[in-house]
Amino acid sequence: MQDHIAVNVPTGPEPCVAIVDYGLGNLFSVKQACMTAGMAARITSDKGDIAAADAVILPGVGAFGDAMAALQQLDLVNMLRDLAGAGKPLIGICLGLQLIMEYSTEFGDHRGLGIVPGHVTKFAGSREANRVLKVPQVGWNHIYRPGGTVGDPWEGTPLVGLEEGCCMYFVHSFYAVPDASAVLLSVSRYGDTEFCSSLRYGSVFAFQYHPERSGEHGLQVYRNLSSMLKRDKGSV
Repeated sequence: MQDHIAVNVPTGPEPCVAIVDYGLGNLFSVKQACMTAGMAARITSDKGDIAAADAVILPGVGAFGDAMAALQQLDLVNMLRDLAGAGKPLIGICLGLQLIMEYSTEFGDHRGLGIVPGHVTKFAGSREANRVLKVPQVGWNHIYRPGGTVGDPWEGTPLVGLEEGCCMYFVHSFYAVPDASAVLLSVSRYGDTEFCSSLRYGSVFAFQYHPERSGEHGLQVYRNLSSMLKRDKGSV
């Protein structure tokens, strides 16, 4: 059972979040989590909606190549790159984290959005107690602060207030490998493989796990995001 976590969310106008609809994602559960956390959320592929939002959420499940093809067809690739470059908060979830990398080797070589330097690779031969673990990883796993950091890397991020080693819900066969360890926000382990389970790059935050499916700890991620956006809007 998840521990109850008390979170103080600033009052004020609701931040507006655009949840990018490109045909691959658990959009309605993300929208529900946003609304529960005090954000106005719209599922959309309209460029005007996306540009006008206070933050953009890029969710996703499925194949990397199919996702990039869908974003290209909707003419959203350059827009997402430009928004991230301009400092608009961009939140990647699951496949959304992988898409912001430079390329993936899933079913061939595919170029990504290229927002964060690095690539995406598959779990290969992860072992635990002399047995090879099944791929995909499906279920609960712990998240930890990356080693070698100064201060608390979760301070001022959507992970602030979470306990070291708290559990989040994962469903994935591939994971991101950023070029620079400095972008790591959390790491997790699948057997003997340590991997990036969330990252921060400028105004970009991305999570390999599904906060919207991770109980109270996951909801705190959305509440913290809401709090951050309200502060950015100058409402507190």
